[in-house]
Amino acid sequence: MVVKIEELRRALLLSRLSDEQLARVARHANHVRRDEGQMLFRQGDPAERFYLVISGRLRLFRLSPDGGEKVIEIVVPGETFAEALMFLEAPRYPVCAAALDPVELISMDTRDFTRMLRESFDTCFILLGVLSQRLRGLVREIDSLTLHSATSRFACYLLANCPDEGQILNLGARKGVIASRLSIKPETFSRIEKDLSERGIIRVQGRHVSILDPGALEEIAAQGDLRESAYLPRRPVLPC
Repeated sequence: MVVKIEELRRALLLSRLSDEQLARVARHANHVRRDEGQMLFRQGDPAERFYLVISGRLRLFRLSPDGGEKVIEIVVPGETFAEALMFLEAPRYPVCAAALDPVELISMDTRDFTRMLRESFDTCFILLGVLSQRLRGLVREIDSLTLHSATSRFACYLLANCPDEGQILNLGARKGVIASRLSIKPETFSRIEKDLSERGIIRVQGRHVSILDPGALEEIAAQGDLRESAYLPRRPVLPC
């Protein structure tokens, strides 16, 4: 299937490129599909392509030496990923990418895009602007991980992803994936869900979460650096 310019304009990274530049990107691009659970690339593979999600979602995750997974990001339609690697010598993907749903992407040639950057300072600044926004997002995430409790992070996630038209959120991904994304242990994630349900703030039905008390949830999300005393083991008091 031929990649269309209109498809490429969906991405913030590409939205300000000229028609000529987009046509050039399209010539070196192709559609890629993956079924749920199927890998797109693995950690350590040569990074010769970067991607735009058209439909579906992917999880980007790192593997620990013991085979555990840490979800770094969940990528949704309209977002690009792996583009920053084009600035490295002989780049390799630092994460794995796997489909959370049946997913359609546009795969773009990193080398030709880099050549286009060398020909246009304006295009370089566009890319730098997008990468700077992403960096600010990462800084905010570090703040969240260090200053917010697990319950607060969970509340922030629900509020950020709740659809505008209602108070019912479809989590979509498995709860273990979301827990990893929020740096919460699965058992802690389940206890938080149960606690908020018993307090009448949310109602959980499978992967659907109804927000019953948005005000209380917003208050929890804003609690910042409160310790998660209900879920974290207390440090023993040592004798003097």
